[in-house]
Amino acid sequence: MIRTPLLAWFAAHARDLPWRHTRDPYRILVSEIMLQQTQVDRVIPKYLAFLTIFPSLESLAAAPTSEVIRLWAGLGYNRRAVNLQRAARAVRDLHDGEFPRTVAALQALPGIGPYTAGAVACFAFEQDVAFMDTNIRRVLRRALVGPDDILPAPSDRELLALGAARIPPGQGWAWNQALMELGALICAAAAPACRRCPISAGCAAYAAQIAAPSEAIALGAPDARPTRRVAERRETPYLGSRRWHRGKIIDALREHTALPLARLGPLLKPDYADTDTEWLRDLVDSLARDGLAIREDDEVRLPS
Repeated sequence: MIRTPLLAWFAAHARDLPWRHTRDPYRILVSEIMLQQTQVDRVIPKYLAFLTIFPSLESLAAAPTSEVIRLWAGLGYNRRAVNLQRAARAVRDLHDGEFPRTVAALQALPGIGPYTAGAVACFAFEQDVAFMDTNIRRVLRRALVGPDDILPAPSDRELLALGAARIPPGQGWAWNQALMELGALICAAAAPACRRCPISAGCAAYAAQIAAPSEAIALGAPDARPTRRVAERRETPYLGSRRWHRGKIIDALREHTALPLARLGPLLKPDYADTDTEWLRDLVDSLARDGLAIREDDEVRLPS
Protein backbone atom coordinates (compact mmCIF):
# COMPACT_ATOMS: atom_id res chain seq x y z
CA MET A 1 0.00 0.00 0.00
CA ILE A 2 2.99 2.30 0.33
CA ARG A 3 5.07 1.24 -2.69
CA THR A 4 3.25 3.05 -5.48
CA PRO A 5 2.79 6.43 -3.74
CA LEU A 6 6.32 6.36 -2.34
CA LEU A 7 7.93 5.71 -5.72
CA ALA A 8 5.73 8.30 -7.41
CA TRP A 9 6.64 10.90 -4.79
CA PHE A 10 10.35 10.14 -5.17
CA ALA A 11 10.16 10.43 -8.96
CA ALA A 12 8.60 13.88 -8.60
CA HIS A 13 10.50 15.28 -5.60
CA ALA A 14 13.92 13.61 -5.39
CA ARG A 15 16.83 15.94 -4.78
CA ASP A 16 19.39 16.19 -7.56
CA LEU A 17 22.39 14.68 -5.74
CA PRO A 18 25.64 13.96 -7.62
CA TRP A 19 25.96 10.34 -6.48
CA ARG A 20 22.53 9.59 -7.93
CA HIS A 21 23.97 10.14 -11.41
CA THR A 22 26.47 7.30 -11.24
CA ARG A 23 26.59 3.54 -10.89
CA ASP A 24 30.36 3.51 -10.37
CA PRO A 25 30.87 1.44 -7.19
CA TYR A 26 33.92 3.50 -6.22
CA ARG A 27 31.99 6.77 -6.34
CA ILE A 28 29.03 5.19 -4.56
CA LEU A 29 31.36 3.95 -1.82
CA VAL A 30 32.91 7.41 -1.40
CA SER A 31 29.48 9.01 -1.07
CA GLU A 32 28.17 6.42 1.38
CA ILE A 33 31.21 6.68 3.66
CA MET A 34 31.01 10.48 3.61
CA LEU A 35 27.27 10.50 4.30
CA GLN A 36 27.64 8.49 7.49
CA GLN A 37 26.71 10.93 10.29
CA THR A 38 27.23 13.95 8.01
CA GLN A 39 24.55 16.12 6.40
CA VAL A 40 24.08 16.06 2.64
CA ASP A 41 24.77 19.79 2.20
CA ARG A 42 28.17 19.41 3.85
CA VAL A 43 29.02 16.29 1.89
CA ILE A 44 28.32 17.53 -1.65
CA PRO A 45 31.30 19.95 -2.00
CA LYS A 46 33.63 17.54 -0.17
CA TYR A 47 32.52 14.66 -2.39
CA LEU A 48 33.20 16.64 -5.57
CA ALA A 49 36.57 17.89 -4.29
CA PHE A 50 37.60 14.40 -3.18
CA LEU A 51 36.84 12.92 -6.59
CA THR A 52 38.79 15.69 -8.28
CA ILE A 53 41.91 14.64 -6.36
CA PHE A 54 41.16 10.90 -6.25
CA PRO A 55 39.02 10.23 -9.36
CA SER A 56 39.48 6.47 -9.29
CA LEU A 57 39.91 3.61 -6.87
CA GLU A 58 43.49 3.21 -8.04
CA SER A 59 44.38 6.83 -7.30
CA LEU A 60 42.95 6.60 -3.77
CA ALA A 61 44.60 3.27 -3.06
CA ALA A 62 48.01 4.59 -4.14
CA ALA A 63 47.81 7.90 -2.26
CA PRO A 64 49.68 8.61 0.99
CA THR A 65 47.25 8.15 3.86
CA SER A 66 48.26 11.57 5.19
CA GLU A 67 46.90 13.21 2.02
CA VAL A 68 43.61 11.35 2.33
CA ILE A 69 43.23 12.52 5.94
CA ARG A 70 44.11 16.10 4.97
CA LEU A 71 41.49 16.13 2.24
CA TRP A 72 38.90 14.79 4.70
CA ALA A 73 39.07 18.04 6.71
CA GLY A 74 35.63 19.43 7.48
CA LEU A 75 33.80 16.11 7.43
CA GLY A 76 34.67 14.85 10.91
CA TYR A 77 34.88 11.21 12.01
CA ASN A 78 38.33 11.00 10.43
CA ARG A 79 38.55 7.24 10.84
CA ARG A 80 36.16 7.01 7.90
CA ALA A 81 38.90 8.36 5.61
CA VAL A 82 41.29 5.60 6.68
CA ASN A 83 38.59 2.93 6.33
CA LEU A 84 37.70 4.19 2.87
CA GLN A 85 41.31 3.90 1.71
CA ARG A 86 41.69 0.48 3.34
CA ALA A 87 38.66 -0.73 1.43
CA ALA A 88 40.05 0.70 -1.82
CA ARG A 89 43.38 -1.03 -1.26
CA ALA A 90 41.62 -4.32 -0.50
CA VAL A 91 39.67 -4.11 -3.77
CA ARG A 92 42.90 -3.35 -5.62
CA ASP A 93 44.99 -6.05 -3.95
CA LEU A 94 42.48 -8.84 -3.33
CA HIS A 95 40.00 -8.38 -6.18
CA ASP A 96 42.23 -7.15 -9.04
CA GLY A 97 40.66 -3.71 -8.83
CA GLU A 98 37.11 -4.98 -9.44
CA PHE A 99 34.52 -4.42 -6.73
CA PRO A 100 32.87 -7.60 -5.47
CA ARG A 101 29.18 -7.61 -6.25
CA THR A 102 27.60 -9.57 -3.40
CA VAL A 103 26.65 -8.04 -0.07
CA ALA A 104 28.67 -10.68 1.80
CA ALA A 105 31.84 -10.05 -0.23
CA LEU A 106 31.44 -6.28 0.06
CA GLN A 107 31.02 -6.56 3.83
CA ALA A 108 34.26 -8.53 4.00
CA LEU A 109 36.15 -5.41 2.89
CA PRO A 110 37.85 -3.56 5.77
CA GLY A 111 35.69 -0.92 7.41
CA ILE A 112 32.54 -1.87 5.48
CA GLY A 113 29.46 -2.72 7.56
CA PRO A 114 26.08 -4.20 6.62
CA TYR A 115 24.54 -0.88 5.62
CA THR A 116 27.39 0.24 3.35
CA ALA A 117 27.66 -3.20 1.74
CA GLY A 118 23.94 -3.19 0.99
CA ALA A 119 24.04 0.38 -0.29
CA VAL A 120 26.88 -0.37 -2.73
CA ALA A 121 25.19 -3.56 -3.95
CA CYS A 122 21.96 -1.64 -4.50
CA PHE A 123 23.10 1.76 -5.74
CA ALA A 124 26.05 0.59 -7.84
CA PHE A 125 24.81 -2.80 -9.07
CA GLU A 126 21.05 -2.15 -8.80
CA GLN A 127 20.41 -5.27 -6.76
CA ASP A 128 17.10 -5.67 -4.92
CA VAL A 129 18.61 -5.84 -1.44
CA ALA A 130 17.32 -4.53 1.87
CA PHE A 131 19.54 -2.52 4.25
CA MET A 132 19.00 0.17 6.84
CA ASP A 133 20.36 3.53 7.77
CA THR A 134 18.73 5.80 10.35
CA ASN A 135 16.21 7.22 7.88
CA ILE A 136 15.18 3.87 6.42
CA ARG A 137 14.80 2.37 9.90
CA ARG A 138 12.56 5.23 11.03
CA VAL A 139 10.33 5.13 7.95
CA LEU A 140 9.89 1.35 8.01
CA ARG A 141 9.16 1.28 11.70
CA ARG A 142 6.52 4.00 11.53
CA ALA A 143 4.94 2.88 8.27
CA LEU A 144 4.89 -0.87 8.86
CA VAL A 145 4.84 -1.26 12.66
CA GLY A 146 3.43 1.84 14.35
CA PRO A 147 4.36 4.84 16.53
CA ASP A 148 7.92 5.26 17.77
CA ASP A 149 7.20 4.22 21.34
CA ILE A 150 5.02 1.21 20.64
CA LEU A 151 6.14 -1.98 22.39
CA PRO A 152 7.56 -4.47 21.83
CA ALA A 153 10.02 -2.61 19.61
CA PRO A 154 10.84 -4.46 16.38
CA SER A 155 14.40 -5.66 15.92
CA ASP A 156 16.50 -4.59 12.96
CA ARG A 157 16.24 -8.14 11.63
CA GLU A 158 12.44 -7.91 11.70
CA LEU A 159 12.44 -4.50 10.02
CA LEU A 160 14.83 -5.74 7.33
CA ALA A 161 12.53 -8.66 6.61
CA LEU A 162 9.49 -6.36 6.40
CA GLY A 163 11.35 -3.99 4.10
CA ALA A 164 12.77 -6.75 1.90
CA ALA A 165 9.28 -8.18 1.34
CA ARG A 166 8.13 -4.86 -0.09
CA ILE A 167 10.95 -4.13 -2.53
CA PRO A 168 9.35 -3.83 -6.00
CA PRO A 169 11.13 -6.38 -8.21
CA GLY A 170 13.75 -4.67 -10.33
CA GLN A 171 13.31 -1.35 -8.53
CA GLY A 172 15.54 -1.78 -5.50
CA TRP A 173 17.56 1.32 -6.39
CA ALA A 174 14.52 3.61 -6.49
CA TRP A 175 12.88 1.96 -3.48
CA ASN A 176 15.83 2.39 -1.14
CA GLN A 177 16.58 5.89 -2.39
CA ALA A 178 12.93 6.80 -1.84
CA LEU A 179 12.90 5.47 1.73
CA MET A 180 16.02 7.47 2.55
CA GLU A 181 14.63 10.59 0.90
CA LEU A 182 11.33 10.35 2.74
CA GLY A 183 13.14 9.99 6.06
CA ALA A 184 15.33 12.98 5.30
CA LEU A 185 12.65 15.35 3.99
CA ILE A 186 9.28 14.29 5.41
CA CYS A 187 9.44 11.56 8.06
CA ALA A 188 11.96 13.36 10.27
CA ALA A 189 12.81 12.20 13.77
CA ALA A 190 11.64 15.26 15.69
CA ALA A 191 8.92 16.82 13.54
CA PRO A 192 7.52 14.49 10.86
CA ALA A 193 5.32 16.25 8.30
CA CYS A 194 2.63 13.58 8.31
CA ARG A 195 0.06 15.71 6.50
CA ARG A 196 2.44 16.11 3.54
CA CYS A 197 3.59 12.49 3.56
CA PRO A 198 2.78 10.54 0.37
CA ILE A 199 2.37 7.26 2.29
CA SER A 200 0.27 8.53 5.21
CA ALA A 201 -2.74 6.56 3.97
CA GLY A 202 -0.81 3.33 4.49
CA CYS A 203 1.25 4.35 7.52
CA ALA A 204 0.59 2.40 10.73
CA ALA A 205 1.85 5.22 12.97
CA TYR A 206 -0.33 7.82 11.28
CA ALA A 207 -3.34 5.51 11.45
CA ALA A 208 -2.81 5.13 15.21
CA GLN A 209 -2.57 8.88 15.60
CA ILE A 210 -5.79 9.49 13.66
CA ALA A 211 -7.66 6.70 15.46
CA ALA A 212 -6.68 7.83 18.96
CA PRO A 213 -5.46 11.43 18.85
CA SER A 214 -5.80 11.79 22.62
CA GLU A 215 -3.32 8.90 23.05
CA ALA A 216 -0.85 10.10 20.40
CA ILE A 217 1.42 11.79 22.91
CA ALA A 218 1.55 8.70 25.11
CA LEU A 219 2.32 6.51 22.11
CA GLY A 220 5.02 8.80 20.79
CA ALA A 221 3.29 9.02 17.43
CA PRO A 222 4.55 11.39 14.71
CA ASP A 223 3.81 15.06 15.49
CA ALA A 224 3.73 14.25 19.23
CA ARG A 225 6.00 15.99 21.71
CA PRO A 226 7.70 12.87 23.15
CA THR A 227 9.24 12.19 19.72
CA ARG A 228 10.96 15.59 19.92
CA ARG A 229 12.17 14.94 23.47
CA VAL A 230 13.54 11.52 22.52
CA ALA A 231 15.50 13.11 19.67
CA GLU A 232 16.90 15.75 22.01
CA ARG A 233 18.00 13.18 24.59
CA ARG A 234 20.15 11.48 21.99
CA GLU A 235 22.37 14.55 21.69
CA THR A 236 25.63 14.21 23.62
CA PRO A 237 28.12 16.94 24.49
CA TYR A 238 30.89 17.21 21.90
CA LEU A 239 32.95 20.30 22.78
CA GLY A 240 35.73 19.24 25.12
CA SER A 241 34.98 15.53 24.71
CA ARG A 242 37.57 12.87 23.92
CA ARG A 243 36.35 12.77 20.31
CA TRP A 244 36.67 16.56 20.11
CA HIS A 245 40.28 16.44 21.33
CA ARG A 246 41.11 13.65 18.87
CA GLY A 247 39.74 15.80 16.06
CA LYS A 248 41.79 18.77 17.23
CA ILE A 249 44.94 16.64 17.12
CA ILE A 250 44.21 15.61 13.52
CA ASP A 251 43.52 19.25 12.60
CA ALA A 252 46.89 20.25 14.04
CA LEU A 253 48.69 17.47 12.19
CA ARG A 254 47.09 18.53 8.93
CA GLU A 255 48.96 21.82 9.25
CA HIS A 256 52.32 20.46 10.43
CA THR A 257 54.55 17.72 9.09
CA ALA A 258 55.22 16.56 12.64
CA LEU A 259 54.70 17.93 16.14
CA PRO A 260 56.38 17.11 19.45
CA LEU A 261 53.94 16.47 22.27
CA ALA A 262 55.24 19.59 24.04
CA ARG A 263 54.01 21.72 21.12
CA LEU A 264 50.87 19.73 20.42
CA GLY A 265 49.54 19.92 23.98
CA PRO A 266 49.11 23.72 24.16
CA LEU A 267 47.26 23.64 20.82
CA LEU A 268 44.60 21.53 22.55
CA LYS A 269 44.59 23.11 26.01
CA PRO A 270 45.78 26.66 26.69
CA ASP A 271 46.59 25.61 30.26
CA TYR A 272 48.45 22.48 29.18
CA ALA A 273 51.00 21.34 31.77
CA ASP A 274 53.53 18.53 32.12
CA THR A 275 50.97 16.63 34.17
CA ASP A 276 48.82 16.36 31.02
CA THR A 277 51.47 14.45 29.06
CA GLU A 278 50.11 10.98 29.79
CA TRP A 279 46.60 12.13 28.87
CA LEU A 280 47.94 13.44 25.55
CA ARG A 281 49.96 10.29 24.87
CA ASP A 282 46.83 8.21 25.45
CA LEU A 283 44.86 10.30 22.94
CA VAL A 284 47.63 10.08 20.34
CA ASP A 285 48.03 6.33 20.86
CA SER A 286 44.28 5.84 20.36
CA LEU A 287 44.61 7.67 17.03
CA ALA A 288 47.57 5.47 16.13
CA ARG A 289 45.52 2.33 16.80
CA ASP A 290 42.91 3.65 14.38
CA GLY A 291 45.52 4.32 11.69
CA LEU A 292 45.15 8.10 12.00
CA ALA A 293 48.52 9.03 13.49
CA ILE A 294 52.01 7.77 14.17
CA ARG A 295 53.88 8.49 17.41
CA GLU A 296 57.62 7.98 17.52
CA ASP A 297 58.84 8.69 21.04
CA ASP A 298 57.30 12.09 21.74
CA GLU A 299 56.80 13.22 18.13
CA VAL A 300 53.50 12.79 16.29
CA ARG A 301 52.68 12.87 12.57
CA LEU A 302 50.05 11.68 10.15
CA PRO A 303 50.59 8.22 8.64
CA SER A 304 52.48 8.15 5.38
